[in-house]
Amino acid sequence: MDIVYINDLKIETIIGIYDWEREVKQTVSLDIEMAHDISRAAETDDIQYALNYKAVAKRLISFVGNSEFLLVESLAEQIAGIIQSEFNVPWLRLSLSKPGALRGAKNVGIRIERGAK
Repeated sequence: MDIVYINDLKIETIIGIYDWEREVKQTVSLDIEMAHDISRAAETDDIQYALNYKAVAKRLISFVGNSEFLLVESLAEQIAGIIQSEFNVPWLRLSLSKPGALRGAKNVGIRIERGAK
């Protein structure tokens, strides 16, 4: 299985359950691994057969930047659904973190896997 990945995609959004979190944008960071057979793209050197990671990133920046979720769990599920349905990705691993959300920790977050390898 081949993996196309995006690391540390930072996006500003409204996220959180506390009143102050509903008033200011916070940074979330995404690490995404997506299954994609790269053999045809490699063989033809043609972008149409590649997973367009720029298109994935632009879609997620737009979606996340305009969202207002309470929980990172809900946001992660929505992101996974977008990637799988809109970009035909059969399997993905997504780490979503909120840097600075917990005093004393670099970041906190969740990691999910969806689909079949």
